[in-house]
Amino acid sequence: MTARRTAPFAFIDAPLDRAEHLRDDAAALARLWSDGRVLVVDAEGRAWADDQGQLLAPPCTSLGPMPADALFLGLRGDQGWFAMPAASAVESGEPPGVDLRTAAGQWPGFEATAFAQARAVLHWRARHRHCGACGTTLAFARAGWLGRCPGCALEHYPRTDPAVIVAVSDGARLLLGRSPAWPPRRYSVLAGFVEPGESLEQTVVREVFEESAVRVRSCRYLGSQPWPFPSSLMLGFAADAEPDVPRCNDELEDARWFDRDEVGAALRGESGDDGLLLSPSISISRWLIEGWYAGTG
Repeated sequence: MTARRTAPFAFIDAPLDRAEHLRDDAAALARLWSDGRVLVVDAEGRAWADDQGQLLAPPCTSLGPMPADALFLGLRGDQGWFAMPAASAVESGEPPGVDLRTAAGQWPGFEATAFAQARAVLHWRARHRHCGACGTTLAFARAGWLGRCPGCALEHYPRTDPAVIVAVSDGARLLLGRSPAWPPRRYSVLAGFVEPGESLEQTVVREVFEESAVRVRSCRYLGSQPWPFPSSLMLGFAADAEPDVPRCNDELEDARWFDRDEVGAALRGESGDDGLLLSPSISISRWLIEGWYAGTG
């Protein structure tokens, strides 16, 4: 049986060597395609899987010659790994697909990490087919990592949106909020996107106050997680804050302080039918909560 994920959260375990220097080497890419594997992702962002829901990454050559829209993901040892849209794959009868959240919880770390990379870049390409300056259809180059505009020569690169995610404490309690779209009783740490001209520390202070009216005194960076839903990078912080009474804006349905006993019971799955539910283990948010509870965050 293949090993499961060992990292503290998904999409960072056993990444490919992206081998950026090979992206313009057509001969090297052709050789890698001849012995490589390919992740095929459909228009809904699901990867091909077998009947047991495990990754189906067929040999590249089983899908024919290397197509123009193939994306070179990188190397695993000496083997090349690629991705391509399902619409371009020559296959009789499309296999079942698995979404990325399911894969993150069930697939080995390497496979889920490669899938996250593939999905994020293919999502960008599918939604950035035209130049944002002049509207001309883009031509993709560098093994799928660069969009060049034939009209105005502008270059377009895959987009990643930085966002902070913060375990906020007043010294004794942890601040958690809930979105109205989440399952009942689900709470998580607060998060928000970085704005232009803003440092990460400034984002922490602003976002926490905007979402909860709690004033942050200081913060420190702890770690990051790519979050390809569709194209974010979550930058994890721990923050010390005033014991203000939380007040929500339109983004959150509720925000409140939880003490150690409440958080501990939720982490152990002992909250009962009316107690606190926390983020799943695939996300950095759960890691931040666990760190606060353990006193290491």
